[in-house]
Amino acid sequence: MPQIIRTDSFLEQFQELSKEAQKHVLKTIRFLAQNPCHPSLKVHRIKGTPFWEAYASISIRVIFERTGDTLVLLACGHHDILKKY
Repeated sequence: MPQIIRTDSFLEQFQELSKEAQKHVLKTIRFLAQNPCHPSLKVHRIKGTPFWEAYASISIRVIFERTGDTLVLLACGHHDILKKY
């Protein structure tokens, strides 16, 4: 099972989400910890970057970096957060 590290920016963005969106993000983190290849996450590399994206819902994404057996959660929020990556 991979180690999960939450960055300060991830935690700040998480706090700004609605309670419903936070539930989706927490479920996504659980799935990432249990099986990062879970099909419902639709995990894929963000084109041209070292970062990965997982779907928490239709409009909410979780951005992370893989380092060995560690997942570093960088950002979460609506689809437009991808513009930063």
